[in-house]
Amino acid sequence: MKEYLYFLFASVSEKLTYLKDAAITFEAPKIESHGDLSTNIAMLLTKQLHRNPREIANEIIAALPCDDSKIAKVEIAGPGFINFFFTPAFISSVVTEVINKGDEFGKSQKYKGKTANVEFVSANPTGPLTVGHGRNAVFGDTVANLLEWVGYSVDREYYFNNAGRQMRVLGDSVRLRYLDIVAGKESEFPDDHYQGEYIKEIAQQLYNEHEDSLVNEPAEGLFKDTAEKEIFKDISKTLNRLQINHKVFFNEKTLYEEGKIKKLLDTFKEKGLSYEKENATWLKLSEMGNDQDKVIVKSTGEPTYRLPDMAYHIEKFARNYDLIIDIFGSDHNATYPDVLAGLRTLGFDVSKVKVLIHQFVTILENGEVVKMSTRKANYVTLDELTDEVGRDVVRYFFNMRNISTHMNFDLALAKKQSDENPVFYLQYAHARICSILRTIEGESLKASLEHLDLLVADEEQQLLKKINKFSEEVLNAAEIFETQRIANYLEELAAAFHKFYTFCRILGTEKNLAEARVALAVATKIVIKNGLSILGVSAPEKM
Repeated sequence: MKEYLYFLFASVSEKLTYLKDAAITFEAPKIESHGDLSTNIAMLLTKQLHRNPREIANEIIAALPCDDSKIAKVEIAGPGFINFFFTPAFISSVVTEVINKGDEFGKSQKYKGKTANVEFVSANPTGPLTVGHGRNAVFGDTVANLLEWVGYSVDREYYFNNAGRQMRVLGDSVRLRYLDIVAGKESEFPDDHYQGEYIKEIAQQLYNEHEDSLVNEPAEGLFKDTAEKEIFKDISKTLNRLQINHKVFFNEKTLYEEGKIKKLLDTFKEKGLSYEKENATWLKLSEMGNDQDKVIVKSTGEPTYRLPDMAYHIEKFARNYDLIIDIFGSDHNATYPDVLAGLRTLGFDVSKVKVLIHQFVTILENGEVVKMSTRKANYVTLDELTDEVGRDVVRYFFNMRNISTHMNFDLALAKKQSDENPVFYLQYAHARICSILRTIEGESLKASLEHLDLLVADEEQQLLKKINKFSEEVLNAAEIFETQRIANYLEELAAAFHKFYTFCRILGTEKNLAEARVALAVATKIVIKNGLSILGVSAPEKM
């Protein structure tokens, strides 16, 4: 419906030249009696034209070639809002579009030809994925889905961080557990080492293959390499369970092996952007707009997070993406501005980079918080959560809240097979429509597009208006990277359908109206399925 109004306004822009470059927007009024869509353009033009906004609104309305089969009336409200009321027949016509487009309904070509890189998860291969990683994984994959729905060609990327101290600690953790197996008893284990059961399993695997021949092996040799390989294999299996598949795996180690880290350090030095102090290398971030200078190479010679991440992003820029999205946990809040500042100073267009920060997740079980720590191993893994509640619930729950808010994942709610559980509520709506369609097959009824103008009841119109908003919701969610908008929309759509089905009978109704209602049910089913597919959730036909 918005597209039609944009078309109308464009058609009179030659006559009303002040509309040519005007920022025209249409929004649904909060009060239903104020129409279906409204614009405040007349008020926005008041200062430019030095005229009364209601006068401008009257002039615009008089010039618009409104088709009375589509627009029932246009009114001026308040100081100069222009309110549009669409005809029931025009609102109902969306059913034809939905059924004709099917799985493609809701997709946009607005960003066709554009490329995007979405980097997400990127967990160090030091242990199983936890529920915190799960929020990152599900959100990242869903953002990628949304971008694809609006035309982007998307690369899903995993930054494989296998360099640095945490990998040395991992190797030593396995080495110590291996030595325990050889000795036949557990020794005192360092608090800063990884203590999960998975470390013991990897050590046992090495012992089974090599017996006691590795007692003199260094931690950074076979111990680290085997741990890295086995843990990343486990990470991949976990992601596959959630139907998350990355296209690109970037290995941090290559930044060192190919001299990219050294080259970046040399560039900073040549440009006078770094200096030596206390045997460490500092970046002049205070001259780049940030609060204070930061260390990029420690006195030990080991780079801090900032340096390899800048080098990594230079690699991303070299691939010429139109949009680069980084999805991080809130522990990155303090470091990513430094990375962007360094890149900006080197001449890179950091407006292409969108950093999305998600807050942490708390798992509630019987009202109690389940504590998590990767090293102490008293965490809930993403696999365990998926075992408990299933893939669909995991994906939906992680998508139904804005990532800027802390999330309480309620296991009791997640397991409920009732309308209280939003996943069940949506999947039941889809399954219920499928059941209705199976029933009407034996009643000589079908979905007909010939008499959609009969869908004039309030419940029918409310459902139709909600369906009409799907494409816009997808585009808006993609442009502001808010996956919860799709979840919220689907819940409202399902509620509108249940109300429609409660008050608008199909069986026992005059045939033309009944078949129009069947068509409306089919359209609703398509939109629910399409929305769930964006979220990565299945749409069962029976429950």
